[in-house]
Amino acid sequence: MATAHGIVSFALGTDTAGSGRIPAGLNNIVGLKPSIGTLSITGVVPACRTLDCVSIFALAVADAYRVFQVAARPDVSDPYSRVVAPRGALSLPPVLKVGVPATADRRFFGDALMESAYDAALETLRSLGHQTVELPFADFYATAALLYEGAWVAERYAAVKDFFNANEPSFHPVTRKIYGGAKALSAADAFEGLYALQALKRKVAPLIASVDIICVPTAPTHFTRTEVEAEPIRENARLGTYTNFVNLLDMCGMAVPTGLRSDGRPASVTLLAPAGKDHLTASLAAELHRLSALPLGATGWPQPANYLPAETDGDDLIELIVVGAHLSGMPLNSQLRDLGARFSRRALTAKCYRLYALSGTEPAKPGLVRCQESESASIEVEVWKLGAEAFGLFVAAVPSPLAIGTVQLADGTACKGFLVEPAGLAGAADISRYGGWRAYIASLAA
Repeated sequence: MATAHGIVSFALGTDTAGSGRIPAGLNNIVGLKPSIGTLSITGVVPACRTLDCVSIFALAVADAYRVFQVAARPDVSDPYSRVVAPRGALSLPPVLKVGVPATADRRFFGDALMESAYDAALETLRSLGHQTVELPFADFYATAALLYEGAWVAERYAAVKDFFNANEPSFHPVTRKIYGGAKALSAADAFEGLYALQALKRKVAPLIASVDIICVPTAPTHFTRTEVEAEPIRENARLGTYTNFVNLLDMCGMAVPTGLRSDGRPASVTLLAPAGKDHLTASLAAELHRLSALPLGATGWPQPANYLPAETDGDDLIELIVVGAHLSGMPLNSQLRDLGARFSRRALTAKCYRLYALSGTEPAKPGLVRCQESESASIEVEVWKLGAEAFGLFVAAVPSPLAIGTVQLADGTACKGFLVEPAGLAGAADISRYGGWRAYIASLAA
């Protein structure tokens, strides 16, 4: 498929492991591994039908994501098709919690250059204001190991059973060994694998939920063809270190180039999120790719200036101004996200407000008060958008002395936002000089 920046290709065959991103990561291109079921697999030779999806390779994030938007449609002929409406890529919240493998758990198999490139990518994320959070990764690796055991090896065999039994000598020796071994597996073996996966899903779910997105190396190292031919099963398993768990855990992903190693080989990271959040991985991937300043693939072409389509929200979303504990990265921000709220923008209030640190609140909260213009200041805030029902639920849960009223912004617009009742100022400290709650909290840690 031709696009504004070149050719976009779909992976030929199915991406069972989520490893369709590895060729992208090793070749300075973008690889979009969609949420399972969003792209039809009708007519594609299956590997594991319960996990299969079709990946998209492109030179730019915008192209991969636009193809995804067009192709993501339900298909009645595909029993695993499901509706996950692809949203236009959003502006990112100014602070994302980005999960990364704990330092002690990272696997690069002696490739110091890949390790250094990954560290550089994490530093780029932090320079953008995002927060990296180390996660224990042993259970992710244990999940990845299941892909080539019991249940899913049997499923691979089931996909080609009749052809394999009739033409076994024609198969590649490595493939023949894997599929042939599945003949000895029983239904009990398959169920044991499913039980093991469910137990691991339960263990990693809180880790996935504790962050907005996960950033891993796309591949832990570059293997030569000679190395792969010498140890095909081992080296392929190692290449899938950070991918083989993705579909088993029902996650989506985007591989994005982040730079070149000192030996000239491409460096890449993959951004992972729960199914249905393809737009989030695309948004952050676009930001990382832009900052890498890399040419597109091997073309030498510069990156496009316009990376992602703007989102059209429609008229049914209500803007809400948040001032303190509901800001991105703050303790109560999850209350917004749990209601499906979307970050819209950072903003400043009109110069007619004072900000106070309220007394005796847990977690700590500020209060915004409208004052006489001569004694007031502009305060940094964030604007989020919610549907009408979600807005009503949120407002109903706002505790006194906080309240929702109309807040004037510096650009002359106004929308609903957090204010504080006068009674709530007893014992409060005026912190307007900091210009916002985030700066005040940072001053306490300094």
